[in-house]
Amino acid sequence: MKRITAIVIITLLVLSCTQKRKVDGVYRYYMGKKENYDIWIIDGNRVREKIYKEWLYGGNEQRYIFNPKGEVWIDNAISCEEYDLTVAHELNERHLMAKFGWTYEIAHDSSLMLEQVIRHQNKEICDSHETSLKKVSVLDPYNKKEIRNLPDSIKLQNIYRIPEGIRDGISIWVVDGYLIRKNIYPDFGFSGNDLVYHFIPSKEIWIDGQVSCEETEYSIALEMAERRLMSEGKSYSDAYEDAVQMVQNSRRAMEKLVKSHFKIAIPDSLERDSGVIDPNEK
Repeated sequence: MKRITAIVIITLLVLSCTQKRKVDGVYRYYMGKKENYDIWIIDGNRVREKIYKEWLYGGNEQRYIFNPKGEVWIDNAISCEEYDLTVAHELNERHLMAKFGWTYEIAHDSSLMLEQVIRHQNKEICDSHETSLKKVSVLDPYNKKEIRNLPDSIKLQNIYRIPEGIRDGISIWVVDGYLIRKNIYPDFGFSGNDLVYHFIPSKEIWIDGQVSCEETEYSIALEMAERRLMSEGKSYSDAYEDAVQMVQNSRRAMEKLVKSHFKIAIPDSLERDSGVIDPNEK
């Protein structure tokens, strides 16, 4: 009997040693698919604390062994202004390492250059858009001018940062919230839409570039709902309260989704530098 008990204990010890440690609480927001990859905004601080202390900005399965296959991770600490660039970086980096056998270092540098191309393209799009706009009123939702020495109408300059696309006929833009508060409207918060703020051009929603990528979709959802309710005849205050409640429901639904996602198994080795190919040496 003693021998059997000893064997059982040894077996359990071996099993406990071979089982991989798992970490939960990593996932924060599911952004959907891009190029057949699931894009997840994750708790970067928890990853650094529990998995890999040097992790930041983003990750993919080719770089990090603990990163589940088919997923791209984006650090929730980054701003919405950097989000699309980081996704493009991670997808490109993963592609170069997986398909061409590039080392992480070379694939990473190439992806940084891709970011530069996108940054310049965004600048051109934003500059062109601002040039096309007419002057806008500086009045707030209550038809008051918060900066009294401003003229009644102004030309928007250096406000637009990132084009976020069109949803239901409404253009979404990431903007420079600091300059808006400095030069137009000191009380501008996370976001706004054209039916509330007179200085936002028709059929546009603005998202402050300082908003975290984790909050971006909630901010867009709030503005879309608020704008729709106001167009149906609700007052600004009532539309805002209803939109906030809708966003709260979305938060609870997302909490359920992330809790149902699997825990992260921590392998013995955390990162890889796939491949030995430097394309510059060919």
